[in-house]
Amino acid sequence: MRHAFDKNGGNLGTNGCVSYLFTKAGRIMVEKDASIDEDELMMIALEAGAEDMETSEDGYEIKTAPEDFAVVMDALNENSIPVLSGEIAMIPSTETALGEGDAVKMEKMLDMFDDNDDVQDVWHNWDESGEA
Repeated sequence: MRHAFDKNGGNLGTNGCVSYLFTKAGRIMVEKDASIDEDELMMIALEAGAEDMETSEDGYEIKTAPEDFAVVMDALNENSIPVLSGEIAMIPSTETALGEGDAVKMEKMLDMFDDNDDVQDVWHNWDESGEA
């Protein structure tokens, strides 16, 4: 891990040194479809214990507390709502845009982590949609 950070200009901190930048939460993605009524989806999710639902042009992102994640997933499945993905993830409190050079380094570093069989998950606060 240290090699990947050093090679790409990153810094390896101590255990837990940036954990305050993230919140553990459930995240469920539902594809936007004409057969899914947004209000009905929101009602099902909220009644099952979801905390929030955001809408984009691609779909819906339902956020839950980690302990409510399974209940919300079950409610969506019971109502035949197709789920694209669902996970308990570390959600960044803020995101950071990177310049073009730093974005290239970040992509290389993430690829190095992805190629390492010992790495299970990588959480970052890079705003990938930001202008480089």
